[in-house]
Amino acid sequence: MPPQPLYDLSHIDFSRPIFDIEAIRRVNPQRNQMEQLTAIVHVDTEHHGLVGYKDITENEFWVAGHMPGFPLMPGVIMCECAAQLASFYAQKYKMLGGDFVGFGGMDEIRFRGPIFPNCRLILMARMKELRANRRAVFDFQGLVDDRMAFSGTMIGVPIHRDQRLEK
Repeated sequence: MPPQPLYDLSHIDFSRPIFDIEAIRRVNPQRNQMEQLTAIVHVDTEHHGLVGYKDITENEFWVAGHMPGFPLMPGVIMCECAAQLASFYAQKYKMLGGDFVGFGGMDEIRFRGPIFPNCRLILMARMKELRANRRAVFDFQGLVDDRMAFSGTMIGVPIHRDQRLEK
């Protein structure tokens, strides 16, 4: 049985984003094929959560090769969408420090239904634990047409430009 949604979507106006793609780009570093977030429509600073979405088109980089003739969104890309949402919150509200937020781990991931092109993937994330400058733990969910498509927990960690490994 899927978990209860993190937010009641009936109270959220999806026609008026709080942060559009240009505002997201000022916070998140991903570009081109790796941009997996279209807009953010709700921010809850009291409970450290937010709601956004990814409009999935037939032009996504994975469409031609991930199940040709039956384009199925890869689970890792679903998780990346949710991670970019959580990362936006952590960076915008300076929860972790660092130049970027990276994956520290994922737990209890459940894929509950396929996601195909030409849909809107609603994304929700809520921080449930913070160790300042060390890690943030977020619950996340993805819904399509009011149906829970995936859910789980992720750990975000700060990454500093000077941590790059030298050869």
